[in-house]
Amino acid sequence: MDEDPKLSIVLTVVEGGTYVRDFLRDVAAFENPPPLEVIVPYDDSIADIAAYQDEFPDVKFLPLGRIVPKRPITSEAGKHELYDRRRSAGLAAVTGDIIGILEDRGRPQKDWARVLVGLYAETGKNVIGGAIECKEPASILNWSFYVTDFGRYGRPFDSGPADWVSDVNLSYSRWALEETRHLWKDRYHEPIVHWYLIDKGEALWLSNELVVHHQRPPTTFRQLLPERFGWGRLFGEIRVRDMPAGKRWVLILASPLIAPVLWFRHFRIQASKGRAGRYLRALPFVMLLSSAWTLGEVWGYITKRN
Repeated sequence: MDEDPKLSIVLTVVEGGTYVRDFLRDVAAFENPPPLEVIVPYDDSIADIAAYQDEFPDVKFLPLGRIVPKRPITSEAGKHELYDRRRSAGLAAVTGDIIGILEDRGRPQKDWARVLVGLYAETGKNVIGGAIECKEPASILNWSFYVTDFGRYGRPFDSGPADWVSDVNLSYSRWALEETRHLWKDRYHEPIVHWYLIDKGEALWLSNELVVHHQRPPTTFRQLLPERFGWGRLFGEIRVRDMPAGKRWVLILASPLIAPVLWFRHFRIQASKGRAGRYLRALPFVMLLSSAWTLGEVWGYITKRN
């Protein structure tokens, strides 16, 4: 019988604290996992998570020292840069044949590792993402955030080729990781990596069997609106980074259509999953969050700054 490939998991610390502990306990409880390597990159701003090393001696806690982002560490842009740079440091340290990227808010199911290894054997793909479920109960605002960020990844859906897979539940073959090293070595950006692979003829694969349950603490508009703007601005800047000026201005001039298109797209997706009523009840919240994202995205188009 062939040996299982080695699986490396890079944990992106977003929430920190007990979320890291609970995530690592989930990983320790994996059913029939392959040979496993777990790497937790952390910088000085979240140095307290190193306290969990005694409970998880088999986990590699990777100290990165002090990271100074371009924008203040208290800003959404500064926080996102820290997430991106932690991911890139973790990816540089992995030794596995298959590399998973997960987030401390995304709790993997017990069969996650075993399912992932099986998917690589069955599909022959180099990029495989999975389902992201909203951990219930969730407030109407938390669920609205989930819909605007991860709604397309909620089950039910059919497994198959996809235009998008999320770095909250994502994996690469060793080949894909090495092929894109020049793109992520300083700061990991999921769209840049995936657009490059798609241009080379690679298909992204989205599986309904590979599941995490996203659990965000109760949140507020005061937290979410700046976050949506900041993350939208980053996406907008990435999207037009190498785009000809004429095409960029077409996007800018068409920008009033973005938010309504998003509202309808979210409705269509949730209706297809049997959640049309819940979506309509959440629509005012979705509209505000999507509008904040859109303003950020367009500002990224205009300024080409993240």
